[in-house]
Amino acid sequence: MGGATSVLRRLAAPAALLAVVLAYYTWHESLSAFSLWGNVAWLAFVVFPAVFGLVYFALPFWRAAWWQLLAAGVALLAAAFLLQWIGGGLEANFAKLAAMTALGFFGATFIEEVWWLVLIGAAIAVVDAYSVWRGPTHEIVNKKPHVFTTLSIAFPVPGLPSAARLGLPDVFFFALFLASCPRFGLRVRLTWLTMVLSFGATIALAEWTNQGGLPALPLLALGFVAPNADLLWEAIRKARASGSTP
Repeated sequence: MGGATSVLRRLAAPAALLAVVLAYYTWHESLSAFSLWGNVAWLAFVVFPAVFGLVYFALPFWRAAWWQLLAAGVALLAAAFLLQWIGGGLEANFAKLAAMTALGFFGATFIEEVWWLVLIGAAIAVVDAYSVWRGPTHEIVNKKPHVFTTLSIAFPVPGLPSAARLGLPDVFFFALFLASCPRFGLRVRLTWLTMVLSFGATIALAEWTNQGGLPALPLLALGFVAPNADLLWEAIRKARASGSTP
C-alpha cells in the first residue's frame, strides 16, 4: 500500500502539469490576447517551461534500455504522423513531443564521453544556422510550410489561432542534452532551465530582428554548455591527459 501511495505521489505533479497544458492548448483562443512582446514573454516564461516540464518529468526513463527507447520513439512518431494526417492536431503535437523525447534519450545512450557533448553542441549550432538561413529548413519554411507544420511542434499564443513552432530536431537535442546531465553528473535542473530559456530567447531575437524564424539550436547548445562549463572543461582536461581525445 505504501509503495502504491508513493507511486501516485510521484505521478501527481506530471499528471497535473499535463492536464493544465492540455487545457491551455484546447482553450487558448478563448483567453485574452496579449501584445506582441506580451506573447513573447508568455511563451518564454509560461508555455515553454510548462511543455518542457513534461520532458523533465520523463527524465527517469533515460535509464531504459536503448532498444526500448528506440521502439517507443519510432512507434510514437508513426502515431504522430498518422494523427496529423487524420486531423488530430493536438494529439499529434504531444505524440511528436513524446517521440522526440524518447529518441533524444535513445541518442544519449550512445554518448561515451562527456566531451562529445561539446562537439555535438558546436556541430548542431553550425548546421542548424546554415539550414535555417540557406539550407533545407529555409526552403521548407518558405516554400513548403505544410511540411514544416508536420515536422514541428506548436506552442500556441493566447487569444489567437497562431502558434510559435520548434522543429523536431530542436526537441530531440533538448532531450539528448537533458538525458546526458544525470548520466555524466552535470547540473540537471539548471541545465533544463537555461535550455528552456534559450527557446524564449530565440523567439525574442526573431521578433526583435524582424526575422520570420531563427535557428534554435545555437542558443540551445549554449544553454547546455554555459551552466556546465566548469564540469565540461574538467572532463575535457582529464580526457586530454589520459589521451582519450583526438
